[in-house]
Amino acid sequence: MGPVDNTLERLGITLPAAPKPVAAYVPFTQSHGGHLIYVSGQLPFKDGKLLTTGPAPSAVTIELATEAARQCCINALAVLRDATNGDLDQIAQILRIGVFVLSDTGFDGQPKIANGASELLAAVFGNAGKHARAAVGANALPLNATVELELVAELRTPQKS
Repeated sequence: MGPVDNTLERLGITLPAAPKPVAAYVPFTQSHGGHLIYVSGQLPFKDGKLLTTGPAPSAVTIELATEAARQCCINALAVLRDATNGDLDQIAQILRIGVFVLSDTGFDGQPKIANGASELLAAVFGNAGKHARAAVGANALPLNATVELELVAELRTPQKS
């Protein structure tokens, strides 16, 4: 068990099995040189069910949407675990995340909701978890999920895909 696994355990986080795609795509791809991992959009699935559905803040509170962003991030970490053959210590840096929030017209609190993911990444990876980010409002997301998250990470050592 490496430092990242120890941190996850200390935070009380058990990574689930990496979610299976719900359409025609793969969970992650790697750059040609093998240094970059691109994680496909992750929804807030927990125990096989969406944690939240519907727009923020009318159908889902900002607090619950923030928790959904955190769950999306946990699912993205599960995909990264698969991409690194179980060794999350191979992550050198989380480069960027994109957080999409199903939002009511005029709602501008997407950055606060995205903090659920950003703060988790910083807690898990320290400075290597600090990243560039986009937090975007959307009028629809797959399966009516409240939040979707995509992620790009850099590896310490290139991996064969």
